[in-house]
Amino acid sequence: MTEDNRVGSERARRRTLWPVRAGHGFVALYVLLLIAFGVVPTVYAIYFAFTTAGDTFAGFSNFTGAADDFRFLPAVEHVALYLVFWLASLVILVVGLALLLHRLASRGLSKALRFVYYLPGALAGAASVMVWLFILDPTVSPVAFLLRALGLTTFDDVVAPGGLPLLFTLIAFWTGAGGWILVMYGALNNIAPDILEAARIDGAGPWQTARRIQIPMLRKWIVYMVILAFAGGTQLFVEPQLLSQASVGVAGRDYSLNQLSYDFAFQNNNVNTAAAVSVELLLLGLGVAAVFVARSGFFDAD
Repeated sequence: MTEDNRVGSERARRRTLWPVRAGHGFVALYVLLLIAFGVVPTVYAIYFAFTTAGDTFAGFSNFTGAADDFRFLPAVEHVALYLVFWLASLVILVVGLALLLHRLASRGLSKALRFVYYLPGALAGAASVMVWLFILDPTVSPVAFLLRALGLTTFDDVVAPGGLPLLFTLIAFWTGAGGWILVMYGALNNIAPDILEAARIDGAGPWQTARRIQIPMLRKWIVYMVILAFAGGTQLFVEPQLLSQASVGVAGRDYSLNQLSYDFAFQNNNVNTAAAVSVELLLLGLGVAAVFVARSGFFDAD
């Protein structure tokens, strides 16, 4: 082999290895962040959940102590009811709006609607709740006429405990649904046009095409959305926490499990029981994710 051929071969080998090495570099950075901000805190929480303040092994006493608290079961009920509304709204409305957006793509409205759907996502977390506190106060709300028409004349009427699951669902949907609509819209764009054209030629209308072709082909994306939304929904904290402060106790500071964990840690100085509640939420999220992945064939090749 001549010197020129040897040099050319070495350059070709380096060009081939570069994407692999670059990929390893990106993955390595993610793994480091995952270990630092995911694995280490999780191990730390598990350690606290099974020990006492004196660092002695406590078995499941911290878990039973949390379950025996009179606030635990109501918090479980609150989060469960919120999850029902939240997941149902995501599956039905997000998929429906994504299908509508995809349908309107050829009519010049798609770009504007995508921007409008995603805009509320810019106000995430506490900022979003602050906006909603303003909207929900009949004395200053721009939709005060609508609130009064519903018989809600004071802020305490709006944040009455019975309607909080729906209220939190509305806030969460307004903030987070836009991103998922865009994800579903992108997934719809990956469906081969030939398949949709064949359905149209066979006489399928928009509803039949959506029900028999588009929604089944979105199945894995819907499962992915439900898994992440369920995990996020169990962590309900910012909305009820800020609402409890704004409503001067009308919405309690122990409404959700995350609030209860926070109360154990920073009000009762009981970090171990707080860690036990956190570990329970982690196991619940992992268990539900495992069930959805196993039953849906999430990793099966299409």
